[in-house]
Amino acid sequence: MGPRAILMGAVAFVATIVGGAGPGAVRLAELATQASPQTMAAKPDATKPTALDGLPAIPNSYLVVNRFDRWTDADERAFGEFISAIGDSGCRNVNACLHSPANPFRASDPQGIYFHADCADFPYFLRAYFAWKRGLPFSYELAVSPRGRGRDIRYTANGNQVSERRDVLSGSSTGYALLETLRDVISSASYRIHPDLDSPRPDMYSPAIDSKSIRPGTMIYDPNGHVGMVFKVEADGRVRFMDAHPDNSVTHGYYDTRFVRARPGMGAGFKNWRPITLVDYTRRSDGVLVGGRMVLAANSEIADYSDEQFFGNVKNPSDDSWNAGSFKLNGEWFDYYDYVRAKLAGGKLEFDPIKEVGDMVDSNCSDLHFRKEAVDLALAAGIQQHAQPGSLPPNIYGTEGDWETYSTPSRDARLKTAFKELRDKAERFVTMYRLHDAKLHYQGTDLVADMLATYDAHAAQCTLTYQRTDGSPVTMGYEEMRKRLFAMSFDPYHCVEHRWGAREPAELATCNDGANKRAWYEAEQNLRNQLDRTYEARMDFGLEELREPGPGKGVAQAPDIDTRAYLVSVRNLMSSATGTQPAARQAN
Repeated sequence: MGPRAILMGAVAFVATIVGGAGPGAVRLAELATQASPQTMAAKPDATKPTALDGLPAIPNSYLVVNRFDRWTDADERAFGEFISAIGDSGCRNVNACLHSPANPFRASDPQGIYFHADCADFPYFLRAYFAWKRGLPFSYELAVSPRGRGRDIRYTANGNQVSERRDVLSGSSTGYALLETLRDVISSASYRIHPDLDSPRPDMYSPAIDSKSIRPGTMIYDPNGHVGMVFKVEADGRVRFMDAHPDNSVTHGYYDTRFVRARPGMGAGFKNWRPITLVDYTRRSDGVLVGGRMVLAANSEIADYSDEQFFGNVKNPSDDSWNAGSFKLNGEWFDYYDYVRAKLAGGKLEFDPIKEVGDMVDSNCSDLHFRKEAVDLALAAGIQQHAQPGSLPPNIYGTEGDWETYSTPSRDARLKTAFKELRDKAERFVTMYRLHDAKLHYQGTDLVADMLATYDAHAAQCTLTYQRTDGSPVTMGYEEMRKRLFAMSFDPYHCVEHRWGAREPAELATCNDGANKRAWYEAEQNLRNQLDRTYEARMDFGLEELREPGPGKGVAQAPDIDTRAYLVSVRNLMSSATGTQPAARQAN
């Protein structure tokens, strides 16, 4: 998400999503204008509904009111339960999440209110909303500044530091004004802070890799410009997260290599909300805490603060050699992702290959359906009918405007990474099986056949139908979508057939893209082949520039993501070695 100008004008709502809210929906900006922070600050003990400049009276229940001076352990558990319920609800966009039965406060919101947030806003949005509804203290980073030079504050090489904060005091704002302001001032740059830097204090701290610290409500920052939020940690240590997107959609996934590690200054990884205390306040007769200031705990005051996720738990190298840090548990060395999983599973790392293959296929299927929702929003907005711009944005992964809202290069790269993770996991499980690795929890007699059967069974349950330009349906199965994955266009100016990777002339016949758009589609192939999101690369190429290989233009060869072909090849090799014929299965 990019910083946006704070718009407090009357009923304008700059991020309207086509079809996102029905007629008569109350936008946050509308309620925000009814009580600006400056106006309400002058009446901290507002005992009556307030009317401003002829606008309707504001019910007191909309005001931010602090009734407690700190978050207790019970409050944090309740917040975690709030996040878990929303994640488990399966809600598909931010507005639906907060209107679902998973939100215990939904009845206190005006009928028709519409909620909107993207990936960086979403954790702040839910934290502020919960704090407001429960009368708990809340403060936030109003601005961050780069530590060193950088073209885009969201992708600075050495990270950022807090340059300005704002405390949310009783009567200083309505809750809806607060949520609207957070959408304007929070971006992924707000998370990009060195774990050891706590002066000025950031909103979050780096927690220990422990089951008590990585919990529902913990955030996960990908320095490629994305943020997820933990809503469940499973018994085997796998972390489930939910994340929002510029189109207001909410998706779910498992923590894996999609969330990359990076130098400490970039602040990658797990983050928890820093403990906060309201001090120097006056307690009114009705229990409301008026005035005061917020004090955030220092790293040294936080029991589970740790920077081990950056430097390892064996040796503590410098920032320049951070990736030389090692992870050791119970006398055994682990790579980082296995270490996280083992710690969150109580110190024991086990893999159930059959369950994991099925879960990963299901997760990929869900992501494909989430992608469809994103593509459908772009189509509903009519972006595909606009002329193709003469050049790409300065960087296709980090931008503003229609491209940020309606393109899918980052989403697609994460999806491709998940497919590759499944392919790599299948090979790893086969290797572990051959080595009789005790970490593999499998009781059968033919792992490859069982994984293949599980893969096929779950893939068979995954279908998706899109409407071509003429409205005719095209239904695809999981394997067909896997084959098309690197042909699916992230460019919102392309026809829907190209958005879904159509290659056959019969399917492409309804695409009304002209020669120029088709040339752009072909020229963007190397970018579609790329899994890495290179946010600092220059990408504002014209068509002729993009056709020539070079930095920032992707890679010529897509990686292998064909899990099924790998399993079939191993099965066939094993059969050849034993002289037996493989059982008949789905055609390859």
